[in-house]
Amino acid sequence: MDTFGFAVIAAGVILFSLVSRRLQASIITGPMVFAGFGLLIGTGGLNLVDLHFGHGFIHGLAEITLILVLFTDATRIDLRQVRRDHDLPLRLLLIGMPLTIVLGTVVALMLPLGLAFWEAALLAAILAPTDAALGQAVVSNARVPVRIRQALNIESGLNDGIALPLVLLFACLAIEFQAGGNEQNWILFGAKQILLGPLAGLIVGGLGAWMIDRAVSSGWMSEVFEGPAILGVALLAFAGTELIEGNGFIAAFTAGIVFGNQVRGRCGFLFEFAESEGQLLTLLTFMVFGAAILPDAFAAMNWWIAFYAILSLTVIRMLPVTVSLFGSGVKAPTVLFLGWFGPRGLASFLFALLVLEEAAPAAQGTILTVTVTTVIASIVLHGLTAAPGAQHYATAMQKTDASAEAKPVSEMPTRAGIATGKRT
Repeated sequence: MDTFGFAVIAAGVILFSLVSRRLQASIITGPMVFAGFGLLIGTGGLNLVDLHFGHGFIHGLAEITLILVLFTDATRIDLRQVRRDHDLPLRLLLIGMPLTIVLGTVVALMLPLGLAFWEAALLAAILAPTDAALGQAVVSNARVPVRIRQALNIESGLNDGIALPLVLLFACLAIEFQAGGNEQNWILFGAKQILLGPLAGLIVGGLGAWMIDRAVSSGWMSEVFEGPAILGVALLAFAGTELIEGNGFIAAFTAGIVFGNQVRGRCGFLFEFAESEGQLLTLLTFMVFGAAILPDAFAAMNWWIAFYAILSLTVIRMLPVTVSLFGSGVKAPTVLFLGWFGPRGLASFLFALLVLEEAAPAAQGTILTVTVTTVIASIVLHGLTAAPGAQHYATAMQKTDASAEAKPVSEMPTRAGIATGKRT
């Protein structure tokens, strides 16, 4: 990218920042603005910046963003509190998400998308993770019962890391079966990727937490450098794992879980980073999404792809959520609310971009186009409905017996905004 392109992007960031507070009170979200801005300045619009799918800047930005998102999402989830208080996100993760992948695979095979079985499973796994940040008004609205907004918050914090091993496995299987490879090859590759990643993340996250905690307690570490050291743990988990041929993204997620649950008192910087520098990285990724990916996706889109994208945001999400919530005691409006507000965003886009770039099954173009179509539909539809939907749901809950929804639970940080961490 040339200097002029950087100047255009910098000007866009400044302009958005100037009106960011006003936009918070509207139905216009940051991802909507930056995806639209990227489309405007990219090859599909005014052609002011030279960004294309194979551009090294895109790969680098996507990689660093995914590392930090996986790590910070994992650190903000207290697993002890989840086990004690939060049965709804456990239902969504352990029942709803597997059913979503199964249903997404079946629907992809039924539609004329030209996908083989493992390619359909790969698409379904890529689109399984949710991104609560796309509907921030939902998880930050104080009128929405804490138990319900935290269900969405915790689900989105964990499901990207849980889905990633399946994404890698299905990508490997798709390639092996299309090439006629033998079974031993993908077993060895899958073992290295899926087993070495968590193991390395466990070691790096645990040792990093122990060393930082000891250094602070002994007075050796300055408070100023706690934050850089924590980010170093995330980057070391990724890079170290890649060196031993494991999956660095899985390692970053595992390291975040271990680190966050071992030294929760030291994660304040990390939450602040996610709310400032991390949020900027995320928005820039959506800008790249609009500039470099959307034009090609629009050109390749057809009615069946658009139909699958809509099904992914509705039936493929809502039916498994409904099944997972049987016996939970929550009301029908809550089931509908949790089912609809499962936005597809950053994780799905980055999974598709990075996995398909390194491992390209025959249907790479179709999988990427369907993913991009689903994400852009989610950015618009969930962005527009988040604020009014949260208000309408909160009003409906006030008119009925919402004792199950009002059950006291512990509150955890969202990706964009720090919660109190106290029980309500």
